[in-house]
Amino acid sequence: MRWFRSLLLFVSLVLLVIVYGCACTLAFPFMTVNRRYRMGLGWCYAALFVARCFTGIRYRVEGLENLPDSPALVLSKHQSAWETIALPVILPRPLCYVFKRELLYIPFFGWTLSMVKMIHINRSDARHAFASITKQGRQRTDEGAWVVMFPEGTRTAPGQHVKYKTGGARFAVALGLPVIPVAHNAAHVWPRNSFIKYPGTVTVSIGKPISTAGLSADEVNQRVEDWIEGEMRRIDPQAYPPANTASTTNQPL
Repeated sequence: MRWFRSLLLFVSLVLLVIVYGCACTLAFPFMTVNRRYRMGLGWCYAALFVARCFTGIRYRVEGLENLPDSPALVLSKHQSAWETIALPVILPRPLCYVFKRELLYIPFFGWTLSMVKMIHINRSDARHAFASITKQGRQRTDEGAWVVMFPEGTRTAPGQHVKYKTGGARFAVALGLPVIPVAHNAAHVWPRNSFIKYPGTVTVSIGKPISTAGLSADEVNQRVEDWIEGEMRRIDPQAYPPANTASTTNQPL
């Protein structure tokens, strides 16, 4: 039954991508960027709805009162595809993801993505990648958008701790943006690299903004890592060993 429900979710998401992709491709040329984003946001709402109906995946949010009124950089725990769908619904501002350019070539999904002014990078040109991200990010934050990055660089399993990459912190320091750390335990219901989805409630915890004024990128990055990993132990204690036996190395998958 769980496999069948997961199949229904998969088919529904594929159909949603095709239908929404076609609709957006036809409508976007006649819309402003903000209207395009709001239309695309409808896909995220629909995806979370079918996930709740077919697989029983729900979510709860803590810390919404911590969100600032001005543009910021969101640095989030990365455990699954779920948070990439849910964050635009949870956070009140237009979001701008940083993603690899290859995603633009995915039929329907990539075509739509190319028209909503996200930040795409060419990983094969690492020398100029950061300058490109900073330039695009400055344009989007000047327009009122928030930028989203995943400092772990890849999806991690529950209880796994990898060293956070400094790119997001460097970006925030360069633009003078506050950083909003986000922790969640989505991997328990939407595991990485797994077709099967599981019923349950994802807890999303939003931390207080971390000011970058007077701090180096390494200092900002360490504060983000400390808060997110500490918060993970609060919202998902069963995934972590007691503090006195925890290892600084990666936990086994």
